[in-house]
Amino acid sequence: MMQIPAQYAMYPVIDAALNGTTAILLLIGRTFIKHGRMAAHRAVMIAALVSSTLFLTSYVYYHYHVGSVRFQGQGWSRPLYFSILISHTILAVLIVPMVMITLSRALRARFDRHRAIARWTFPLWMYVSVTGVIVYVMLYHLFAA
Repeated sequence: MMQIPAQYAMYPVIDAALNGTTAILLLIGRTFIKHGRMAAHRAVMIAALVSSTLFLTSYVYYHYHVGSVRFQGQGWSRPLYFSILISHTILAVLIVPMVMITLSRALRARFDRHRAIARWTFPLWMYVSVTGVIVYVMLYHLFAA
């Protein structure tokens, strides 16, 4: 496995923690809105957006300095890893504009239109956040040489 310079070694851990935090915040936010707690929902969803933004900033910074990290797994783990990674990457690109649209509709009090897109945004954002943690575990722990 590629040797990661010491000054960047914590970035994958931070990124996984931010992805996990986002997933938890999304679940909490969904619970709040389900129970009619709009102000709490808004606060938690903004926190999820901040967590995701911090993740993206950290992720780009890390990979700008370190480059790609090769997956070391063999056999059955390779197609599993790359299936998760490819779906995660495609949906990560798609989720950014979806989150922005969902947020803008909420901030403009267009709650009917907000709900319509949030039904799609929530599960996709959750998938991206959870699979981000899975990719981290597979890449840096399960199959690392």
